Amino acid sequence: MNKRALKTTEAPAPVGPYSQAIVAGDFVFCAGQIALDPETGVLVNGTIRLETARVMENLLAVLKEAGCSMENVVKTTIYLRDMNDFASVNEVYGTYFKDSPPARVTVQAARLPRDAGVEIDCIALRVKG
Repeated sequence: MNKRALKTTEAPAPVGPYSQAIVAGDFVFCAGQIALDPETGVLVNGTIRLETARVMENLLAVLKEAGCSMENVVKTTIYLRDMNDFASVNEVYGTYFKDSPPARVTVQAARLPRDAGVEIDCIALRVKG
């Protein structure tokens, strides 16, 4: 199987020894994104809605580097610091998936990197044109 790491400056640089995404065959495995500003590397301050929007934009940037969009996403995992934020995160998340939203898991985590409120990863299927 052919696999390669993706890297884009449009999303935050990894904060550890991992790739923003790995393309393996027809799949794109995106690393979890938190609400880091890609230009400054600083966590976005504000509401959980603002954090979620930044996370989704970071994921979108990585997907674009792979030649994909949110329409290609088949699976996501959402990690929340506080499950009480579920409705707010869900509201923002839903705006990125108009038709056929992907399969999803949502869990509460004891602690996320940089004390973020939300982290999301995804798997996408690349469509050959």
